[in-house]
Amino acid sequence: MDEGTKKLIAVGASVGENCHPCLEYHIARALELGIDRREIRAAVELAKAVRGGATASMDKLALSLLGSDPPQQSCNSQAAACCCS
Repeated sequence: MDEGTKKLIAVGASVGENCHPCLEYHIARALELGIDRREIRAAVELAKAVRGGATASMDKLALSLLGSDPPQQSCNSQAAACCCS
């Protein structure tokens, strides 16, 4: 795996973990590697979609463990196997 791909994964992981210092660090390094801002933005948007699906899934689980009917969630993800439905 090349360094640019690794750095884009690190950007996405930082967004997924809500780690501000990590995101600042990895975006700065990605720019230093010459990765286009559009590619970095795409990694951020993908991470946001994954994080959103995981959040919706966790909310649904929390309500189901309490015996409540969970509200209907809609998924913004383009992924074929989204976990939030």
